[in-house]
Amino acid sequence: MGHSEFTLRNQPAQKPLSLDELWMPFTPNRDFKSDPRMIVRAEGMYYYNDRGDKIIDASSGLFCVAAGHCRKEIAEAVHRQLGELDFAPFLRGHPKSFELASRVAELTPGDLKHIFFVNSGSEAIDTAMKAALAYHQARGQTGRTMFVSRERAYHGVNFGGVALSGIVNNRRRYGPGVAGVVHMRHTHLDANRYVPGQGEHGAELADDLTRFVNLYGAENIAACFVEPIAGSAGCIVPPKGYLERLRAICDQHGILLVFDEVITGFGRTGQPFAAQSFGVMPDMMTMAKALTNAAQPMGAVAISDRVHDAIMTAAQAGAIEFFHGYTYSGHPAACAAGLATLDIYRNEGLFERARELSPYFQDAMFSLKGTGNVTDIRGYGLFATIDIESDGAPGRRGNALQKKLFDNGLNLKNTGDSALVAPPFIAERQHIDQITEILRKTVSSL
Repeated sequence: MGHSEFTLRNQPAQKPLSLDELWMPFTPNRDFKSDPRMIVRAEGMYYYNDRGDKIIDASSGLFCVAAGHCRKEIAEAVHRQLGELDFAPFLRGHPKSFELASRVAELTPGDLKHIFFVNSGSEAIDTAMKAALAYHQARGQTGRTMFVSRERAYHGVNFGGVALSGIVNNRRRYGPGVAGVVHMRHTHLDANRYVPGQGEHGAELADDLTRFVNLYGAENIAACFVEPIAGSAGCIVPPKGYLERLRAICDQHGILLVFDEVITGFGRTGQPFAAQSFGVMPDMMTMAKALTNAAQPMGAVAISDRVHDAIMTAAQAGAIEFFHGYTYSGHPAACAAGLATLDIYRNEGLFERARELSPYFQDAMFSLKGTGNVTDIRGYGLFATIDIESDGAPGRRGNALQKKLFDNGLNLKNTGDSALVAPPFIAERQHIDQITEILRKTVSSL
């Protein structure tokens, strides 16, 4: 394929970087390496490229840098921890993992008070799947091995998450993943186009779960996984009554309801979790991303008393109750980052700040209606998506858009031909205005 290298423009005397060895994730590698766009540092609301240009971060990295970039409080906490305790093995505890679990449990709704730490959202999903199976086995319902998810869902890239996901490109090259997963229809409806918040149409789509109960038998279904707001597919907000209907169907048939809050967790909807924003209580909840403000890899699953207690009491005395875990589960440095992050959220009132800024942000995003090439806008809290008219090759225009936006001073994530906007909670109105105007100028010029 030839040799690719890149010279940092702020360090021309340095040896050029070889681009050949790194295989970049979720990136068209050949396209990037033919025309690299490098970021070399970050601070607050901004990335900086190798020329020193400020690039406003309109998607909080990947929804994860909610408190702004390079918070010294978090870096210092991690530094102190690594000088004190760098790793703790299985069968041994360390104080910060218990402290962080308690702090997370203060934020989770209802009885979701048992926290299992992992290293990513993908691992959180696989952990929740295992916990669902273990719960039903503990109750003698070993036939409950099936899972229900949705079209246009994203639940990570491990094989369990790939099976649950309903975005075709996550499944196209790797097959269906684990067996026994079926998908409800998505709720992205034309009738709700350009509707802020929750649309009026589509609650009845929750009845797809009843159809699967009638087709496969409730006694074979372990859990239903949903994102309260479908994130990677482009901020698909649930219609009014939809989540409530899913909860009722799950209760009726003994099916666990799992919310994937990897994107929506920790303030994105104006409450600690979207479950609180929508007033619907799941049996388990996955989280990651903003848990550590992205300063350290970490995820978690919050598990209800009912699920936790059933698994614990079914095991023999002295046995491992939940035979699952990762080498770096509850890593001391990640726990230190999580505790420092939660301190920032609390001390600076960032969840409240996100809630107060949301109406201004949503008005700004919906002001792009009528801009050339825009075909739909959706949003809730500090999260919105602008759909761009396709040029006939799905995703090609969206990829071109994100590169032009970066060149114009704005970084965001695109999924196909959708631009996903989710600014850090430290944003001021002037930052929202800046994001909006760069979007307006760039999208209309495609």
